[in-house]
Order: sequence, then structure tokens, then C-alpha cells
Amino acid sequence: MILLHDISLYVLCFLLLTAFYLAVERSIFLLHTSKELKRIKEGLNSTKIESQKYSEDLTSILLELLDTIKDFDLKGEKTKKEESIESGFIRISQKFNARLWIIDTIITIAPLLGLLGTILGIFDTFTTLAQSGMSDPQKVSLGIGMALVATAIGIATALLCIIIYNGFQAWVEKLMDEVKQLILAS
Repeated sequence: MILLHDISLYVLCFLLLTAFYLAVERSIFLLHTSKELKRIKEGLNSTKIESQKYSEDLTSILLELLDTIKDFDLKGEKTKKEESIESGFIRISQKFNARLWIIDTIITIAPLLGLLGTILGIFDTFTTLAQSGMSDPQKVSLGIGMALVATAIGIATALLCIIIYNGFQAWVEKLMDEVKQLILAS
């Protein structure tokens, strides 16, 4: 049983590392996107902005959307314009929210996995107690203490992930508002 307790601790550590990796990756992406949005805002009234060569780059999607809006304004096709805006907006939203569901899942899984690790650790402690009797209360206390470490790590991981997730949600919301302003300005 101690093996299962240890496995739950290793999985919790893996989840924590995954959350840190995603936090760094999303931070880099959103910082880059913020800079690109500022560049587009500055260049919106001047010459046409050239997007990077990547076809699914967020800047490319936004510039394509802005060009499409201008084309529809010239043609006067309101329904297709609205559909195009909505489609582009959804594509941009998907880019912003990519992989945030993993952090949200870690928020749910971590405390449950910590609790499972604790249950397995306490189960192992009681099994040892049943085999050897109550001869050493210090060993029993040590076993229960080690079992509770899993709960502590699980709850700490979930709390950290909640902070990260809420921070990213607020950041994405702010960037989406900037995208809306760009669309309305064009």
C-alpha cells in the first residue's frame, strides 16, 4: 500500500510541474500577444501591417479578420460580415484559452488525489499497526504524518492552480476586450 501512497505523491508532483510549465508557456504567449495587439493598434491607421508567415498565428488571424471587415464594408454585406467577425473572434478566443482547461482540471484532481494518498497512507499505517500491535506509538504517528503530506500537497497544488487560472482568465478577458476594440475601430 505504501507504493500506492508514493505513486499518488509522484503524480501530485507531476501535476504541480505541469501547472508551472503551462503558467510559463501561457505567460510567454499572452505577453507576445499583448505586444502584437499594441503593434496592430499603432499601425491600424497608418500603413497596412504585415503579419508573420505562420498561417495560424494570432496576428495573422486578427489581420485577416480586419481585412475581411473592410472588404465587407465596401460591399455592404452585413450578415456575412457578422458571421466573419464571429468566426474570427471564436478562433482568437480558442488561441487565448488553449490549454487552460488543463490547469482547471488540476484544480479538481489535486485535492482528490491528495486525499486518496492520505487514505492509502493511513490504511498502510493501520495495517502495520494490526500486524505488530500498538507497541510503538511513535511509528504510528510518523505513518499518519506521512499520509497527511499527500493531502497538504494536493490542497497546496489546487490553491496555487486557482490563483494561476484566475490570473490567466482575467488576462485573457482583458486581451479579448482589446480585440473587440480593434474590431470595432476598424
